[in-house]
Amino acid sequence: MTHEGLYDVAIVGGGLAGLSLAIQCADQHHKVVLFEKEEYPFHKVCGEYISLESWDFLQRVGIDLKRLNLPLINTLHLSDVKGAIYSFDLPLGGFGISRHLLDDALFKLAKAKGVTIFTGSKVSEVSFSNNIFALATSEKQLRAKAVAGSFGKRSNLDIKWKRTFTTQKTNSLNNYIGIKYHIRYVHDRNSISLHNFHNGYCGLSKIEDDKSCLCYLTTAANLRACGNSIEEMQRQVLYKNSRLKEIFTSANFLYDEPLAISQISFDKKLQVENHVLMLGDAAGMISPLCGNGMSMAMHSSKIGFNCIDSFLSGKVDRDTMEKKYEWEWKKNFSRRLLIGRYVQSLFGGNASTSMFLKTMHLLPFAAKGLIRLTHGTSF
Repeated sequence: MTHEGLYDVAIVGGGLAGLSLAIQCADQHHKVVLFEKEEYPFHKVCGEYISLESWDFLQRVGIDLKRLNLPLINTLHLSDVKGAIYSFDLPLGGFGISRHLLDDALFKLAKAKGVTIFTGSKVSEVSFSNNIFALATSEKQLRAKAVAGSFGKRSNLDIKWKRTFTTQKTNSLNNYIGIKYHIRYVHDRNSISLHNFHNGYCGLSKIEDDKSCLCYLTTAANLRACGNSIEEMQRQVLYKNSRLKEIFTSANFLYDEPLAISQISFDKKLQVENHVLMLGDAAGMISPLCGNGMSMAMHSSKIGFNCIDSFLSGKVDRDTMEKKYEWEWKKNFSRRLLIGRYVQSLFGGNASTSMFLKTMHLLPFAAKGLIRLTHGTSF
């Protein structure tokens, strides 16, 4: 086992939040190390729609989005479980880009800026003593002045630390599965569609190279009822929505197998655990009705960077840094999480979803206001 030196910042997890934080810290000449258990580039289960609140931020950190000719999305189509569809304007709107492309671009940018990155490396231990962190993998040990956790929806560290959401009994917020495909399918480049089915909903939107992301969220119970077969669940459950049946039976699927993730939890989480600042999904998941988990992840990295930079420059102590981060995180995201949970409770049902969509269609100003609440502002 090798022993590395002392870093200013150690980041566990190399998704949008972790890589964005690494880049911002490197730009301020902090010594940064990042651990990612996968090898770039790789796919992730994700809706791959990002609201335009993140556009300026990504441009500032160094991603030339204009060059990528990405689809700009300004319309939302929603269907009930039978396929009746309703359309709404997206006041802010968004753009489509795959995590395979965006994460890899951020990874290359972080490396070019001098961030030490260990890929294929899983952190097994993070401990805090005498105002310094010690981190360990199977091959390395190092120390850091500050640590950020951006390890996604559920990790070995979540379980090791017995974070509250990992010990909760099964409930309506913590037993979801996510399934994602990339497909080729002819549909409007400037819209995102969300199609309801029993106990779930499926999103469809364009990404780069005229591909589309098809991603759905449902309960583990739906899968168990279909013999734990994803294909059978799609036939028995999703196909009851005529829109989804048409998509699944006519699209060109680009993966041999879908990407899948289980044990997704929307239960509340703490933003600081064992003095580690939690970013993105590790701090709290928004229901992916408009894909704003990605914007929240990047925004949380900016908040985290401001707090960590103040700490490393001696402007605040650790306790103040942690409290400031928690306060800023809640100020920016608590309402969005609450609204997301509320809207999610109205999706995936028969009469309730149909009634909700009809009401929103009849009250466009109310619909626009609700959509605004799921999107943030430029940061």
